[in-house]
Amino acid sequence: MRYMLLVYNDETRWDAMSEGEQDARVQQAVDYSMGLRDKGVYLTGDRLMPTSTATTVRMKDGQTLVTDGPFAETKEQLGGYSVIEAANLDEALATVVRHPLVRNGLSIEIRPLREPPPLR
Repeated sequence: MRYMLLVYNDETRWDAMSEGEQDARVQQAVDYSMGLRDKGVYLTGDRLMPTSTATTVRMKDGQTLVTDGPFAETKEQLGGYSVIEAANLDEALATVVRHPLVRNGLSIEIRPLREPPPLR
C-alpha cells in the first residue's frame, strides 16, 4: 500500500535557523529518503515553497474566490511530502519514527493513498 507522508513545520522556526542549519536538516532528510529509495520503499517526494507563495481557490455562491497564502492560520505549515510503499500502517510508522525530521521536532502525518481505478 502507498502512504503519503505530510511533513509539517513551523516556518518561523525554520527562518530563524542559519543557512548552515537549514542545509544540514535538508541533507539529513535527503540521505534518509535515498536510503529508503535503495530499499524500494521511497516512491517520490518534494519540499514545498513557503506558505507565503501559496494561492487558495474556493467557490462561494457560484463565485470563484482566490486568496493569497494559506486559508487557515496554524502554527505548523505543510512543508513537503513523500510517498512510500509499506505493507501496512505499522510498517509505515516504523519508517516515519526513524525519519530525521521527526527526530528534529517536525510532525509527519501518515495518510494511506487510495488506489487508482483500473484504466479502461
